[in-house]
Amino acid sequence: MTTLFVLDVPENTTIAAVADQDPAVTIDHVGPYFRIDSDSAIVIDRRATGCRHAVWYSSVAGLAGSRIAQWDKEALRIESQ
Repeated sequence: MTTLFVLDVPENTTIAAVADQDPAVTIDHVGPYFRIDSDSAIVIDRRATGCRHAVWYSSVAGLAGSRIAQWDKEALRIESQ
């Protein structure tokens, strides 16, 4: 299982919304965080989120059993360990 946590604040809602477009992804809440889960890699296109770089590079609050494989101006890719 690949799990990404993103703080649920207005600046990050588009990140969760773009991730939710992938049918393999499920999103719920744990405390003040979006929990984004998938049985495969989670890939979020930065341009699709509309996030500026400062928001983009501060969006990851935590991971569970996962690692960041890509986090650049193009995309965020989280894979299971």
